[in-house]
Amino acid sequence: MRVKSEETVRLIAFLLLVLLCMGLHWLFPGVCARLWHVMTCGSMEETIAYIQSFGVWAMLFSFFLDVLVNALGFLPSIFISTANGVLFGIVPGVIVSWLAETTGVILSFLLMRTILRDSAEKLIRKSPYLTRLDEFSGEKGFQMMLIARTIPYFPSGVLTALGAVSRISVKDYMISNLIGKFPSTALEVIIGHDAVLFHEHMHRLAAVVTAATIVYVAIWYVQKKRAGKNGQDNREENR
Repeated sequence: MRVKSEETVRLIAFLLLVLLCMGLHWLFPGVCARLWHVMTCGSMEETIAYIQSFGVWAMLFSFFLDVLVNALGFLPSIFISTANGVLFGIVPGVIVSWLAETTGVILSFLLMRTILRDSAEKLIRKSPYLTRLDEFSGEKGFQMMLIARTIPYFPSGVLTALGAVSRISVKDYMISNLIGKFPSTALEVIIGHDAVLFHEHMHRLAAVVTAATIVYVAIWYVQKKRAGKNGQDNREENR
């Protein structure tokens, strides 16, 4: 029954996507092809120009585009985050990107858990290692996802997939992403903004990159030391 249910959900999702593309093409001829090109071309200049072409609706369109990219999970959103910072300013750019990316990864999580959960559970049951990983993510899923989401430029789809096949609750996933996405998105917007406008903000760019590197190395060191201590404690208990 669950397999048939998954197939039904996949079919419905595919039909809805086709209808959405047809509707957009009917209302705005050529918009789907242009949108796909911008999302996959990897050009900062084209991304900025395309978003800017929507005039007063640029911020709303950028929000929608960022949500779509993060919901799909396999396309980079760094170009949109940078464009938001350049077009709207750092603070508005951070807020728009943060809310859009969080919304996108939550939608992706819900879709992946609904559509792929049964297949993921079968895969997990075949591997003792994956079973332990799934149990661990259930117990400490909030902390794991929170820390992982604070890392900038990390492939969003990978973390979403891990969350979808784990036992983390929807509530914990949503809250951990809402909190964790803020520092990583803020760094992406600031670094992207200053990299595009390098000659105006090279000193701030250098300071931000240096500070972020120090902070993340310190977090990694503390986590590694804590993991080593926990492993040693466990070995002493088992003696």
